[in-house]
Amino acid sequence: MSFQRLKLLALAALCAAGSAAQGVASGAGAGLSVFPDSMLRLREVVVTARTSRAVIPVQQLEGQALERLNALSVADALRYFAGVQLKDYGGVGGIKTVNIRSMGTNHVGVFYDGIQLSNAQNGQVDLGMFSLDNMQAISLFNGQKSQIFQAAKDFSSAGSIYMWTRTPEFDGPTQYHLRARFKSGSFDLVNPSALLELRLSPRVSVSVNGEWLSSSGKYEFRYKRRSADSGVLMYDTTATRRNGDIRATRLEAALFGRLDGGKWMLKAYNYTSERGVPGAIVNNVWRRGERLGDNNSFVQGSWQQDVTSRYHAQLLGKYAFYRTHYENNDTSVMQVDNTYRQQEFYLSTAHLYNLTDAWDVSAAYDVQWNRMEADLVGFARPLRWHHYLSVATAYNAGGLKMQGSLVMNVVDDRTRRSDAADSRTAFTPAFFVGWNPLPRVPLTLRAFAKRSFRMPTFNDLYYTEVGNALLRPERTTQFDVGLAYKSPQRDGLLRQWEVQVDGYRNFVSDKIVAYPKGAQFRWTMLNLGRVHITGVDASAGLELQPMRGLSIGARVQYTYQHAIDVTSPADSYYRDQIPYIPWNSGSANLQLAWRDWNLNYSFIYTGKRYNQQENIRYNRAQPWYTNDVSLQRAFRYQGYQLRAMFEVNNLLSQDYDVILNYPMPKRNYRFTLTLDI
Repeated sequence: MSFQRLKLLALAALCAAGSAAQGVASGAGAGLSVFPDSMLRLREVVVTARTSRAVIPVQQLEGQALERLNALSVADALRYFAGVQLKDYGGVGGIKTVNIRSMGTNHVGVFYDGIQLSNAQNGQVDLGMFSLDNMQAISLFNGQKSQIFQAAKDFSSAGSIYMWTRTPEFDGPTQYHLRARFKSGSFDLVNPSALLELRLSPRVSVSVNGEWLSSSGKYEFRYKRRSADSGVLMYDTTATRRNGDIRATRLEAALFGRLDGGKWMLKAYNYTSERGVPGAIVNNVWRRGERLGDNNSFVQGSWQQDVTSRYHAQLLGKYAFYRTHYENNDTSVMQVDNTYRQQEFYLSTAHLYNLTDAWDVSAAYDVQWNRMEADLVGFARPLRWHHYLSVATAYNAGGLKMQGSLVMNVVDDRTRRSDAADSRTAFTPAFFVGWNPLPRVPLTLRAFAKRSFRMPTFNDLYYTEVGNALLRPERTTQFDVGLAYKSPQRDGLLRQWEVQVDGYRNFVSDKIVAYPKGAQFRWTMLNLGRVHITGVDASAGLELQPMRGLSIGARVQYTYQHAIDVTSPADSYYRDQIPYIPWNSGSANLQLAWRDWNLNYSFIYTGKRYNQQENIRYNRAQPWYTNDVSLQRAFRYQGYQLRAMFEVNNLLSQDYDVILNYPMPKRNYRFTLTLDI
């Protein structure tokens, strides 16, 4: 409902009350009191606007709910979302990537303060690099974000993760806010951080955030393997994970400004790390010689303005430089020492026009330039121009909401060799609808259909003796039908409850896979894969208040996925479940708050799955679950706030692998102390 409509409604209510007053005798009118000075007191008129409900399925963690989770990084927090599969290679410094609804990591768009993070080399973003210390909210969208005033890239991914860092907010005369935090615990973890927010003027503020992370990465695990043929136990021992150490620094600085009818933001980010790559535990080998160094920096900015009451404009820009150094000093294999460098320029302009109070249209154009260099002999040094052009419309009237979009992608690669991929042009449409059939009941029915594609990465196309410049883009088609109900908030024992259920069917074609070809040990990338995915995501939550001062929050998520390979009937794994996708998975979270105390319990479950393409007994990966508990206490002294939190992760000390031969930590502990000034 627009602000103009709210004003008209309020005026109509007041006029109606005034008209009623004219026919009232001696104060007999309902809601009116007549005073000796002939003034009338009108009963308070409350105007309530119905809040906008998302057309597109969304899951979100924010504020205190995010802070109370047993999570060190963004990747840890995403485990509590339905439909998400996290690849975790173990330990504090282990690489962590995410997959939504089994479509593949490269089909997930990851956005940091509204601008997408990208990696032209392999298309994957390591979410373990992003801390929760400065995080305000994390949202996950299937399809795309539920608005049309956004960059063209935002329409392009099959699923999206949005990370929003803190925006400074000051009460009254407050001019600054300081937060200091210290974490320590198992694996020799030392993790201090600091956040400083300053009000430079009534309209401009600045935020500076820094963090240092150090860990030996050493933890005990159980190694147990049986013979593939006889099932005889070959190994069953306890060992210590080695070469998992990490030293990392994260620095961020941001300027925030408010304009008349607009806002702007400028941010600089740097992440530097030096860490070991523990490697897989294979053939009873416990130690690896691989090391990885990262130096990732970017500067990005945004500007948004209401040019008129109906026309709105947005401008985004970014420059990024990524340096990766990989070396392998293991004498049992060929020693490697290589450095990779990536550069990126990105510019986006978006425009929204309100045709009527119920109908909006938008258009956006993005251009992105990527270049990669490496000290490999004969490296292709690829350069890519990617153009995005989107048009979208949204209609919202009564209980009906509809959104539609169309994106044109134009991709042009160049290399210093003669094997550059052909230019590609692709059109990807999407349509979303939401319907509230009962105006007084907060129930929403929704559905969407969307096509998207992902361009092959530089590694897919040009990696030495592996890449294939003839690769076609991977394409996905998504269908979703669901419902959502969220009760109004009320007093009493049951303050609020909500439920969401979505059924979906996804199709992935031209999937890029590594395939042996030619001489032994020679591999190449080919478009061989086709995957059909059928699934259900369900979540429910409630908030209880049994007595004054005590509140209880509970949330559960469940996912069922049947994701099968339908590439060729001749394959031995035809119609088998694809690797690492469980049929059943879920999580539960329980939070109790009593005055200054907070108790949090989390449970995560991953069911039966397979670690190879063939669904045979030898490739079966065992189900796993973890129980995590944390206790937090807040203290206040002379305007300062101090919080202490103690966490126990993997409470039952279960032995499990998320990825085969990459054992995860057993029971471990973490202590956090936070000071707010």
